[in-house]
Amino acid sequence: MAEWKKNDRIDVMIEDMSETGEGIGKTDGFTWFIKDTVIGDKVQAKVMKTKKSYGFAKLERITEPSFNRIEPKCPVAGPCGGCQLQAMDYGEQLRYKERKIYNNITRIGGFSEVPMQPIMGMDEPWRYRNKAQFPWGLDKDGNIVTGFYAGRTHSIISCEDCLLGIEENQEVLRQIKAHMERYHLIPYEEASHKGLIRHTLIRKGFRTGEIMVCQVINGNSLPHSKELVERLLEIPGMTSISFNINKERTNVILGDKVENLYGPGYITDFIGAVKYRISPLSFYQVNPVQTEKLYGTALAYAGLTGVETVWDLYCGIGTISLFLAQKAKKVYGVEIVPQAIEDARENARLNGLDNVEFFVGKAEEVLPEQYEKHQVYADVIVVDPPRKGCDEACLNTIVKMGPKRVVYVSCDSATLARDMKYLAENGYKVEKVRGCDMFPQALHTEVCCLIVKA
Repeated sequence: MAEWKKNDRIDVMIEDMSETGEGIGKTDGFTWFIKDTVIGDKVQAKVMKTKKSYGFAKLERITEPSFNRIEPKCPVAGPCGGCQLQAMDYGEQLRYKERKIYNNITRIGGFSEVPMQPIMGMDEPWRYRNKAQFPWGLDKDGNIVTGFYAGRTHSIISCEDCLLGIEENQEVLRQIKAHMERYHLIPYEEASHKGLIRHTLIRKGFRTGEIMVCQVINGNSLPHSKELVERLLEIPGMTSISFNINKERTNVILGDKVENLYGPGYITDFIGAVKYRISPLSFYQVNPVQTEKLYGTALAYAGLTGVETVWDLYCGIGTISLFLAQKAKKVYGVEIVPQAIEDARENARLNGLDNVEFFVGKAEEVLPEQYEKHQVYADVIVVDPPRKGCDEACLNTIVKMGPKRVVYVSCDSATLARDMKYLAENGYKVEKVRGCDMFPQALHTEVCCLIVKA
């Protein structure tokens, strides 16, 4: 094998992509990770760093572009860390994501066969995000800027109109920037922990048209907020305006305290026939079009006939629970965040669903306790865990409870594969696997699986 040194030039064919979006190619069996490339590109790159069996190289030029390479729509697609796949044709993005799910399930889960159904893509893979969080700062000339952090940094790439976000974002940011300039409000600076204006959170109900703006500040009050409210109310659909206090030295965007400036303090939106109330601190899926497809798949996999008892673990504000409650006899939801459970109970009331009960706590603690102390059982268990997947105590209780079906909704097919393996070793069989592209132009993808008692 050749010995590669820093600054050497290499010619590579890109054959795959990493979890973080770098192109992967090989020379003499040695693996290279090269940013800004897509599968099928032939490139020349400069060696930056090498380890024993792999290295990192910087793209110098594309000698032969991939058949699937396209011109990114967004002018800052390269430097902004948000969209890793914009230079890849959308059909190829879907194939890449489907392959990633399949490979994780076979390699990590050890399954020889995967009953894959076709991935659910978007007809229009732009302007799909109902939520955006824009940091504020100063550029090198001292001008106020907002946009997104460049990949793996905290320097802001100026961008007021992200093509994944709603068109109204631009006007909201324009009004806030004008307000800052008019009243000399200084953007927050991480290094010194000085400056008032941190992030602007914007959300929109796609079906209702309702817009929420929540301004995060490093202080207790927002100067001249009355004037800002008047300006923001000129934007059609503006329903809720508030500020959030975050005086911590932290990367966490939102603090715990929200002060209302205008409106009810929330907006509403629908997924299918179910109405949800969304407050600034609520977790709510960012792509409502695809969420409806994903939850519709979960509901179909659950196979409810109206007589089942269902447990929904990691239930958030009850998005899946309420979807299931339309067809189940009884649904129990579990979530660790108390505010989310308050929202979930409110959402159940809003929809007149009285067959849902919610518990605050860790799924891996609540489920065993309810099962062992109160002998509750489940016909169907639905899990939608965070990226780290299910806790083993939780999986163990699922196996003990022995539901006929487990519907697993996952945002990380690697931890999904690990958990599927555990269930398969304990009397369950994987029946259906289906990807849902919630994040076109970006790397992540959601998966819905039906796992049945063997």
